[in-house]
Amino acid sequence: MTEEDPTAANRWIGEHRALDDLLGRFLVAASGGEAAAAREAILAFDEALRRHTAAEEEEVFHRQRGERLVPKEEEGGRERLLRELALEHVQIRELSGILVRLWTEPADSRARGLVGTLLSRWDAHTAREEREVHSRGTRG
Repeated sequence: MTEEDPTAANRWIGEHRALDDLLGRFLVAASGGEAAAAREAILAFDEALRRHTAAEEEEVFHRQRGERLVPKEEEGGRERLLRELALEHVQIRELSGILVRLWTEPADSRARGLVGTLLSRWDAHTAREEREVHSRGTRG
């Protein structure tokens, strides 16, 4: 397995925490009934998420834009891990995008049901990615 520079790992983990903060802003606003603030927060999260995942896929996963996510015949463990994480990026971006669309429509209750799904997917993804890809950056 290729080891990542601890400084780079800390960058990605720091971006994960910044995204956590943006998602938290959305949750606070949404649960407080502040529709305009919730809309602003989910839009900020979605924009930052898309920037982060695109950069991470290019710089860490070494994936080309538009590259298919189907397994290759000679796929090793590291390649499989990075492909799976890229697939998780797609799923999380889709959930975030759906929330953006639903939250911008007045009184759409479907958005509330997806919030928990996005939270659990995001949390599981970042925990796995930080443990299996960026772990050097968390060592003291």
